[in-house]
Amino acid sequence: MQDRIFFAVCFGFAVGVLLRSFVVVDFYFSIFVLVLSFFILLLSHFTKLKWGIISAVFIFTFSLGILRFHLADKKVPEIRGENFTGIIVDEPDIRESNQKLTVETGEAKVLVTTNFSEEYKYGDQINFEGILQKPENFITDQGKEFDYVNYLRKDGIFYLASYPEIEIISRGNGSKIRSALFSVKEKLLEKMNLAIAPPESLLMGGLILGERSAFNQGLRQAMVNTGTIHIVALSGYNVTIVAEWLMKLFFFLPRNLGIGAGIFVILLFVLMTGGTSTAVRAGIMATLALIARATGRSYDMGRALLLAGIFMILLNPFVLVYDVSFQLSFIATVAVIFFAPKVEKYFLWITDKFKLRDIISVTVAVYIFVLPFILYKMGNLSLVALPANILILAFIPFTMGLGFFTSFLGLLWYPLSVPLGFISYLFLKYELAVISFFSQLPFAAFTIPNFPLVLTLLIYTWFVYKLFGRDIKNYFTAPLENSSLSLPS
Repeated sequence: MQDRIFFAVCFGFAVGVLLRSFVVVDFYFSIFVLVLSFFILLLSHFTKLKWGIISAVFIFTFSLGILRFHLADKKVPEIRGENFTGIIVDEPDIRESNQKLTVETGEAKVLVTTNFSEEYKYGDQINFEGILQKPENFITDQGKEFDYVNYLRKDGIFYLASYPEIEIISRGNGSKIRSALFSVKEKLLEKMNLAIAPPESLLMGGLILGERSAFNQGLRQAMVNTGTIHIVALSGYNVTIVAEWLMKLFFFLPRNLGIGAGIFVILLFVLMTGGTSTAVRAGIMATLALIARATGRSYDMGRALLLAGIFMILLNPFVLVYDVSFQLSFIATVAVIFFAPKVEKYFLWITDKFKLRDIISVTVAVYIFVLPFILYKMGNLSLVALPANILILAFIPFTMGLGFFTSFLGLLWYPLSVPLGFISYLFLKYELAVISFFSQLPFAAFTIPNFPLVLTLLIYTWFVYKLFGRDIKNYFTAPLENSSLSLPS
């Protein structure tokens, strides 16, 4: 009964947000459904109808999902004029030829594109003069329409300003904690760049801190064509490695205190890296794992992933439909948890030294599982992703460790970082050489601009049936507990 209530709560809320993302549902109708669920709950409780209780919980959280999206769905504010004052509320996004600033004006968030004539920082109050424009969707190089309007809308951005006249009024107006974390991040990158030459330093910045905005178009496209762009996305894989290091660093503390310190540092690390959806999801997963260890309860990876997803949707309901990064990382994690163990039996002939068998199994599982989604959303088919990832991923944890120690030693004294920086350079050079070799093959990648949605849904329906068919059947057919309404433990 408890498991059924748990899944009814999670999926009810997610389905409500999903429906409201595509269909405008009247606010008062949602309230009516909410009240109706209470009547169904009371009726089912008194009649001892267990499935009625579960249905009522699903309808209740379904209506809450609709209401949550409704509260977040703000109308586009009408802004007039050409002179605006605002505060930069996020790290500047440094690109190859420009930088983008997220500016909160008080009326709306504006994405400002400007050149490198001035160094802007989080918390700067600026005055900018120019014409604001509303974002528009566009066609990608793969022939897919990119929903740029809702991509910015999930972050509360409704207007664009292209190369306006900008004047810095004051600095240090943001959160002191975020400012300090961003300052630490800048120092780490600065010391790492002194010890490691580009473009290897760019790859290291992406691996340990999720910095990939400064990649030139050639390198970025090479990583896309070889299916290796995920290694610089600060995914769950990267944050999990950081979490494991933290536990080893805090080994001398009492168990619960060490786990609490680990959770706190993970939170700071996620904030320092910009709080992207993948980093937040991975941070929540790692935190749940540490809490489970502290309480002595078994850690259910699947349930933790579901809780992490629901928590993120609760914080920002737009991520469910409009954040491709969130969707991709969630699907990939499902593949790692549930699909990889089924794939591993086909690779028992591979040695388990250096976790090679595990790396190959996970790589194959994730590639197969996310491929339909990538084809539908991006239209990019990489034929070299499997060999490229297999040759690279075994070295990523060690490379990341070298990168962190190089940066920290650089903070203490630059000469200390030079030897580790040189070793890091060799590993990074090898990884870039693999990416370059496979990206230059004539058959490396193809474009499929119109992969059908219906086929994508059918493929994932088949995946769900193969992975969870028995569990779904048991959910609906197994006897219910002879107990009254209870919440999941």
